[in-house]
Amino acid sequence: QVSILESGGGSVQSGGSLRLTCVVSGLNFKWASVGWFRQAPREQEFVAAISPEDGASISYADFVQGRFTISRDNAKNTVYLQMDSLKPEDTARYYCAARPATRVHIVASEYRNWGQGTLVAVSS
Repeated sequence: QVSILESGGGSVQSGGSLRLTCVVSGLNFKWASVGWFRQAPREQEFVAAISPEDGASISYADFVQGRFTISRDNAKNTVYLQMDSLKPEDTARYYCAARPATRVHIVASEYRNWGQGTLVAVSS
């Protein structure tokens, strides 16, 4: 059974930083594509995703604009999302998703395994 646990959310002021952590168990993590998505009041959005193995292929949503960095540590079955220069519009619940893969996946419907999410609140 796949388990995904996110942590690191919180409340920060505009311009602040947070680092989200996603720990995955129950699948061969090295060969998993891992993505971050967020649920705002109106819609679910893709945020970032990283390819399996060495994470050489990374994709970001346009709104990230160089502010976020996704990385992985296969030894710890963990993916990180470093978020800098946070804006009020980044306020959302952030979800981590993982799936066995040979390439990076950026579409939410392609992921079957999801965490419960971690809440990020950015005040102006």
